[in-house]
Amino acid sequence: MISLAVLGSTKGTDLQTIIDAIESGELDAKIEIVISDKNDAHILERARKHNILAVYIEKFKQESRKDYDKKILNEMYNKKIDLILLIGWMRILSPTFVRNYHKKILNVHPSLLPKFSGGMDTNVHEEILKAGETETGCTIHYVDEGVDTGEIILQKKCSVDLDETVESLKNKVQKLEGKAFVEVIKLFL
Repeated sequence: MISLAVLGSTKGTDLQTIIDAIESGELDAKIEIVISDKNDAHILERARKHNILAVYIEKFKQESRKDYDKKILNEMYNKKIDLILLIGWMRILSPTFVRNYHKKILNVHPSLLPKFSGGMDTNVHEEILKAGETETGCTIHYVDEGVDTGEIILQKKCSVDLDETVESLKNKVQKLEGKAFVEVIKLFL
């Protein structure tokens, strides 16, 4: 069995796909903790609904990234975490955090990296449409000290239709993201 921690700032749509795979027996995994930097993030509610420890960690304006990440590390301290999944995590992790979990932190990016790296959420989909791309998808990659520069583990592709909107493209790509996470977790098993 693999032990997971999830960091998320948004709805956690991909988290539900992972939870469903665990509950159906498709994945031999346990989500030990879900942490958010947003008190009202739906990902926390989603975790609580499935009896997963859900923790909000407040970020203070004067607090450094390193100090904030120490609070996250403290929450995970007594848990044996095999993999950390970043699902809609809207923060850059400190080098110290990344070094503590070298090749154990996975991020999902809503494009086929290296294309459209550095962007987040709907901004990425907007840029894909502006560029006239005919294909996009998602990338699961290791987190390193750069932004979207870690080694790529898996990519899933989909077409960009002529009448595509930012929202329709986001929905299409999100359907791939959860499946991609499940596949990658299976690789680690």
